[in-house]
Amino acid sequence: MIFRPAADPDLDRLMSWLVPDPASTLTADQYKIRSGNREYRPEWTWVAEESAGDPPVAVAVWWGSPGESQPAAIDGLFVRESVGSADRAGLAAGLLAAAHEAYGRAGAEQLPEYHVFLPGDWHDWPDAVAALAWREETARRAGLTARLERLRYEWTPHAGLPDRPGRLLFRGEADDEVFAGLFRRVLADTLDATSRKGAEAAGPQTQARQDVKFYRESMLGERSWWRIAWTPDGQLAGFGIPSQNTECPVVGYLGVLPEHRGHGYVDEILAEITRILAAETGAAAIRGDTDLENLPMAAAFERVGYRNVGRRLVLSAR
Repeated sequence: MIFRPAADPDLDRLMSWLVPDPASTLTADQYKIRSGNREYRPEWTWVAEESAGDPPVAVAVWWGSPGESQPAAIDGLFVRESVGSADRAGLAAGLLAAAHEAYGRAGAEQLPEYHVFLPGDWHDWPDAVAALAWREETARRAGLTARLERLRYEWTPHAGLPDRPGRLLFRGEADDEVFAGLFRRVLADTLDATSRKGAEAAGPQTQARQDVKFYRESMLGERSWWRIAWTPDGQLAGFGIPSQNTECPVVGYLGVLPEHRGHGYVDEILAEITRILAAETGAAAIRGDTDLENLPMAAAFERVGYRNVGRRLVLSAR
């Protein structure tokens, strides 16, 4: 079996592979759009073929930020239906291992994650369970053994702009170090698994500065949208990061300081983020994710007018 990155002449015939199924939302149209801004690239699209020039028997598509030299996540994984279910994971794992080795030689410091986009009720659908099973086994064999399930939420103008209760005051802040301090403070007892793991690996201060850098440099939202929340008596209560990716505006990050939790301030910060994005972007939709275990954040999304539209399964090396 030959595992290799795609070349430009391969791309047209690979488009027929990009057909959504219950464990993949990637389409040929999305691939073409994201190729235009370098989120997808031929060298990040790998194929498995039995011999040189044969039709592919498997395809894997990695995604990365336009300005980065290495991909961040697998967005799509496909194996020809004629390959038996017992052999799919082995074939696909070989493809992922070959790509991971190449990315490592090129300087990647960690394995890209695998993001699987699923229906909100995927557990109840045998087709979705089956479509996920071989992909999850593939990821496990390729070293992506950690599993995180996230709820995906969406707000549309049909829901109406959320109210401003007025219990918090919102102000901009130009100093990135102020936001780094806030990111560090909200790490205490956070229910966000990604932030928690990052802080455990790198330390809270390093993780906080990395978070600021990510939202400032890797996301497309304006820095001027960021807000700090204050109580009327002048106490710092939390902060919100409205942002945007290449598809739509997103709830980037929000946090309530530990000493102010339990007062419902999360709703007010989320409402402010939503109002800023609606005003600044004229958004047809605003999206946000939260970990399955983060029940307070999920409840806040629903109270503010967001609806659950699916789940994202993140498979990673740690």
